[in-house]
Amino acid sequence: MRILAVSDVPSEYLWGPGVREGLRGTDLILSCGDLDPEYLSFLVSFTSAPLLYVRGNHDQRYEATPPEGCECVDGRLIVCKGLRILGLGGSIRYNRSGPPYQYTQAEMRRRVRKLWLSLQRRGGFDILLTHSAAFGLGDGEDQAHVGFMAFRELLDRWTPPLFVHGHTHLNYDTGYKRLYFYGQTQIVNAYGRYAFEL
Repeated sequence: MRILAVSDVPSEYLWGPGVREGLRGTDLILSCGDLDPEYLSFLVSFTSAPLLYVRGNHDQRYEATPPEGCECVDGRLIVCKGLRILGLGGSIRYNRSGPPYQYTQAEMRRRVRKLWLSLQRRGGFDILLTHSAAFGLGDGEDQAHVGFMAFRELLDRWTPPLFVHGHTHLNYDTGYKRLYFYGQTQIVNAYGRYAFEL
Protein backbone atom coordinates (compact mmCIF):
# COMPACT_ATOMS: atom_id res chain seq x y z
CA MET A 1 0.00 0.00 0.00
CA ARG A 2 1.32 3.44 -0.96
CA ILE A 3 0.78 6.07 1.74
CA LEU A 4 1.30 9.82 1.45
CA ALA A 5 1.84 11.58 4.77
CA VAL A 6 1.57 15.38 5.01
CA SER A 7 2.02 17.80 7.87
CA ASP A 8 2.73 21.37 9.00
CA VAL A 9 3.54 23.10 5.69
CA PRO A 10 1.95 22.67 2.26
CA SER A 11 4.20 20.98 -0.26
CA GLU A 12 4.90 23.30 -3.19
CA TYR A 13 4.96 20.20 -5.39
CA LEU A 14 1.44 19.14 -4.36
CA TRP A 15 -0.04 22.63 -3.94
CA GLY A 16 0.23 23.31 -7.64
CA PRO A 17 0.41 21.80 -11.12
CA GLY A 18 2.35 18.72 -9.93
CA VAL A 19 -0.50 17.50 -7.74
CA ARG A 20 -1.75 14.79 -10.12
CA GLU A 21 1.73 13.32 -10.55
CA GLY A 22 2.43 13.63 -6.83
CA LEU A 23 -0.72 11.69 -5.93
CA ARG A 24 -0.47 9.03 -8.63
CA GLY A 25 -0.61 5.54 -7.13
CA THR A 26 -1.49 6.82 -3.64
CA ASP A 27 -3.82 4.50 -1.71
CA LEU A 28 -4.13 6.51 1.53
CA ILE A 29 -3.32 10.06 2.65
CA LEU A 30 -2.55 10.75 6.31
CA SER A 31 -2.47 14.34 7.58
CA CYS A 32 -0.73 15.03 10.86
CA GLY A 33 -2.16 18.54 11.29
CA ASP A 34 -1.27 22.22 11.09
CA LEU A 35 -2.38 22.43 7.46
CA ASP A 36 -5.08 24.72 6.06
CA PRO A 37 -8.35 22.87 5.47
CA GLU A 38 -8.39 24.21 1.91
CA TYR A 39 -5.11 22.42 1.20
CA LEU A 40 -6.49 19.05 2.35
CA SER A 41 -9.70 19.60 0.37
CA PHE A 42 -7.58 20.43 -2.68
CA LEU A 43 -5.61 17.19 -2.35
CA VAL A 44 -8.67 14.93 -2.16
CA SER A 45 -10.20 16.59 -5.20
CA PHE A 46 -7.40 15.02 -7.29
CA THR A 47 -7.53 11.46 -5.97
CA SER A 48 -9.92 8.72 -4.92
CA ALA A 49 -7.65 7.84 -1.97
CA PRO A 50 -9.19 8.54 1.44
CA LEU A 51 -7.60 11.35 3.47
CA LEU A 52 -7.59 10.86 7.25
CA TYR A 53 -6.47 13.64 9.54
CA VAL A 54 -5.81 14.68 13.11
CA ARG A 55 -5.69 18.27 14.29
CA GLY A 56 -2.47 20.09 15.03
CA ASN A 57 -2.04 22.76 17.66
CA HIS A 58 -2.81 25.50 15.08
CA ASP A 59 -5.97 23.95 13.61
CA GLN A 60 -8.68 25.98 15.36
CA ARG A 61 -10.20 26.74 11.93
CA TYR A 62 -11.17 23.09 11.49
CA GLU A 63 -14.16 23.52 13.84
CA ALA A 64 -15.84 26.11 11.59
CA THR A 65 -14.32 24.97 8.28
CA PRO A 66 -13.40 21.28 8.28
CA PRO A 67 -11.58 19.94 5.23
CA GLU A 68 -14.15 18.78 2.69
CA GLY A 69 -14.01 15.15 1.61
CA CYS A 70 -11.66 14.20 4.48
CA GLU A 71 -12.26 12.21 7.66
CA CYS A 72 -11.19 13.34 11.12
CA VAL A 73 -9.84 10.43 13.18
CA ASP A 74 -8.74 12.56 16.14
CA GLY A 75 -9.59 10.67 19.33
CA ARG A 76 -10.79 7.62 17.37
CA LEU A 77 -9.74 4.13 16.35
CA ILE A 78 -11.01 3.31 12.86
CA VAL A 79 -10.44 0.66 10.22
CA CYS A 80 -9.61 1.95 6.74
CA LYS A 81 -8.42 -0.25 3.86
CA GLY A 82 -7.93 -3.08 6.33
CA LEU A 83 -5.67 -1.01 8.61
CA ARG A 84 -6.52 -0.17 12.22
CA ILE A 85 -5.65 3.53 12.58
CA LEU A 86 -5.52 5.31 15.93
CA GLY A 87 -5.65 9.11 15.73
CA LEU A 88 -4.56 11.51 18.47
CA GLY A 89 -4.04 15.15 17.53
CA GLY A 90 -2.70 18.16 19.39
CA SER A 91 0.53 19.13 21.05
CA ILE A 92 1.84 19.53 24.57
CA ARG A 93 0.38 22.56 26.35
CA TYR A 94 2.97 25.29 26.09
CA ASN A 95 1.11 28.47 26.97
CA ARG A 96 -1.18 29.35 29.84
CA SER A 97 -4.32 30.04 27.89
CA GLY A 98 -4.44 26.39 26.93
CA PRO A 99 -5.92 26.90 23.47
CA PRO A 100 -7.70 24.03 21.73
CA TYR A 101 -5.57 21.05 20.83
CA GLN A 102 -2.95 21.62 23.50
CA TYR A 103 -2.83 19.02 26.27
CA THR A 104 -0.84 18.26 29.40
CA GLN A 105 0.76 14.83 29.72
CA ALA A 106 -2.08 13.82 32.07
CA GLU A 107 -4.78 15.05 29.67
CA MET A 108 -3.32 13.05 26.79
CA ARG A 109 -3.13 9.96 29.00
CA ARG A 110 -6.85 10.40 29.74
CA ARG A 111 -7.60 10.67 26.00
CA VAL A 112 -5.74 7.40 25.42
CA ARG A 113 -7.49 5.73 28.36
CA LYS A 114 -10.89 6.49 26.77
CA LEU A 115 -9.81 4.43 23.75
CA TRP A 116 -8.48 1.47 25.71
CA LEU A 117 -11.61 -0.71 25.37
CA SER A 118 -11.67 -0.15 21.59
CA LEU A 119 -7.98 -1.06 21.43
CA GLN A 120 -8.60 -4.26 23.39
CA ARG A 121 -11.53 -5.24 21.18
CA ARG A 122 -9.57 -4.67 17.96
CA GLY A 123 -6.40 -6.29 19.29
CA GLY A 124 -4.38 -3.07 19.01
CA PHE A 125 -3.70 -0.91 15.98
CA ASP A 126 -1.51 -0.82 12.89
CA ILE A 127 -0.89 2.93 12.54
CA LEU A 128 -0.59 5.58 15.23
CA LEU A 129 -1.41 8.92 13.57
CA THR A 130 -0.61 11.98 15.70
CA HIS A 131 0.45 15.59 15.43
CA SER A 132 3.17 15.47 18.09
CA ALA A 133 6.00 13.02 18.47
CA ALA A 134 6.31 10.58 21.34
CA PHE A 135 8.38 11.57 24.36
CA GLY A 136 12.06 10.97 23.59
CA LEU A 137 11.35 9.81 20.03
CA GLY A 138 11.83 12.64 17.56
CA ASP A 139 10.48 15.32 19.87
CA GLY A 140 12.17 18.59 20.84
CA GLU A 141 13.68 19.86 24.05
CA ASP A 142 11.87 23.21 23.93
CA GLN A 143 8.58 23.52 25.79
CA ALA A 144 6.38 23.56 22.67
CA HIS A 145 7.81 20.40 21.09
CA VAL A 146 8.12 17.92 23.95
CA GLY A 147 6.44 14.67 22.96
CA PHE A 148 3.78 12.70 24.79
CA MET A 149 4.69 9.88 27.15
CA ALA A 150 1.30 8.28 26.42
CA PHE A 151 2.35 7.76 22.79
CA ARG A 152 5.50 5.96 23.84
CA GLU A 153 3.45 3.79 26.18
CA LEU A 154 1.13 2.91 23.27
CA LEU A 155 4.13 1.88 21.17
CA ASP A 156 5.51 -0.23 24.02
CA ARG A 157 2.18 -1.95 24.68
CA TRP A 158 0.96 -2.61 21.11
CA THR A 159 4.09 -2.49 18.87
CA PRO A 160 2.33 -1.16 15.77
CA PRO A 161 4.19 -1.36 12.44
CA LEU A 162 3.87 2.40 11.82
CA PHE A 163 3.79 5.68 13.76
CA VAL A 164 3.30 8.88 11.72
CA HIS A 165 3.61 12.34 13.29
CA GLY A 166 4.40 15.96 12.45
CA HIS A 167 4.99 19.06 14.62
CA THR A 168 8.81 18.83 14.76
CA HIS A 169 9.71 20.63 11.55
CA LEU A 170 12.71 19.07 9.86
CA ASN A 171 14.10 22.55 9.15
CA TYR A 172 14.10 23.46 12.86
CA ASP A 173 17.04 21.29 13.80
CA THR A 174 19.37 19.07 11.82
CA GLY A 175 19.03 16.47 14.58
CA TYR A 176 15.46 15.64 13.59
CA LYS A 177 15.10 12.62 11.32
CA ARG A 178 12.52 11.78 8.67
CA LEU A 179 12.60 8.02 9.37
CA TYR A 180 13.70 5.94 12.32
CA PHE A 181 12.72 2.83 14.24
CA TYR A 182 11.61 2.23 17.80
CA GLY A 183 11.80 -1.52 18.23
CA GLN A 184 9.65 -2.96 15.44
CA THR A 185 7.79 0.31 14.82
CA GLN A 186 8.81 2.48 11.89
CA ILE A 187 8.42 6.16 12.76
CA VAL A 188 7.80 8.72 10.01
CA ASN A 189 8.08 12.47 10.53
CA ALA A 190 5.58 13.69 7.91
CA TYR A 191 6.78 17.32 7.81
CA GLY A 192 5.85 18.72 4.38
CA ARG A 193 5.16 15.51 2.48
CA TYR A 194 6.55 12.01 2.45
CA ALA A 195 5.37 9.04 0.38
CA PHE A 196 6.22 5.47 1.33
CA GLU A 197 5.06 1.86 1.03
CA LEU A 198 3.56 -0.09 3.90
